[in-house]
Amino acid sequence: MSDLQIGLIALGVLAIVVVLGLNWWQDRRARKQIQDGFASSGKDPLLHGAEPSLPSGARREPALGSLAGGQDGDANVVGGIEAQAESVTADHDKEEVDEACETVIDVSFLEPVPGEELAAFTQGIRHAGQKPLRVFAETTDGLHRAAIRNGENYASVQVAVLLANRSGPLTAGEWAEALSRARVLADRFDGTVEATDTQAVLDCANKLDAVCAALDAQVGLTLVASSRRWSSGDVLTAAREAGFSSIQDGRLPWVDQDGAVRFTLGRSDGVSLGSAGPATIGQLSVILDVPRAPAHEHAFTQMAKVARGLAARLEATVVDDNGRPLADGAEAAIDKQLQLLYAKLEQSGLKAGSVRALRVFG
Repeated sequence: MSDLQIGLIALGVLAIVVVLGLNWWQDRRARKQIQDGFASSGKDPLLHGAEPSLPSGARREPALGSLAGGQDGDANVVGGIEAQAESVTADHDKEEVDEACETVIDVSFLEPVPGEELAAFTQGIRHAGQKPLRVFAETTDGLHRAAIRNGENYASVQVAVLLANRSGPLTAGEWAEALSRARVLADRFDGTVEATDTQAVLDCANKLDAVCAALDAQVGLTLVASSRRWSSGDVLTAAREAGFSSIQDGRLPWVDQDGAVRFTLGRSDGVSLGSAGPATIGQLSVILDVPRAPAHEHAFTQMAKVARGLAARLEATVVDDNGRPLADGAEAAIDKQLQLLYAKLEQSGLKAGSVRALRVFG
């Protein structure tokens, strides 16, 4: 390379350096003029006038309790799905999986799933055979939800499967059906499924069923027509006068002041009181479902008193399970036996009338 070429290259580099230096000096001068033209406020002008609700970097801890939407009237129900306004509650939902009587299938998503899409798809996940399923979810913010909400994104779903009820323990077929439903959900939203080993689940189901079978009991009385059979209208009128409520699942419940069902009245032939059935009725059954009704010191005595009052209105005789007229004084002896059963239910974690008892004795 000649001396001329080297000199030209050096001049070119020098010119570039001069231009860059000039640009830097002009930029610095312009910034200084702008800063001198505005008084310093010490605040970001984009945030001026809007104080943050939390200090910068502070963490809002989730807490059990009230739902903000319920107080402000922002929440509403759309198609049975909880929909909320723009502000989403920062609290966990209280209702959770009951590990004493349910097993869980976890479905984790690779990408966040909008609540609107997830809720629509999970509407069909309600039963596997004779066992009810409950769907819980976790938001991408780590919040536990018992109901999927619009306006939230979800990272996972938990399908709770009841281990046993009065249809028996969870069967291999029912467990397979629950797993199948969870896998369909995972396939739809590109997720993965995790669940406990099948044999371990079935063993737990059988153990729970054995406990429930040993504690399950129903005490009944029968009203037998003395002079004439009754029409459905006769029964419904007399039952209302005796304090029974409207028909539920074909029977009339007797509800206490706390809203709990103490016992029920129905046809002895099992036909719903709300259906046409045979034209006349000759017998009625009054049943105390022990695990499902809250414990009461005089549970049977109370039922017997109501049954006798109804029998007087219908001109009927009250008999026990053996068809014999209810003897005077029998109520106290039966109440004493029920107290022992109530105690065993509570010791087993199945307190009479509790949510768990209603679930497994359903």
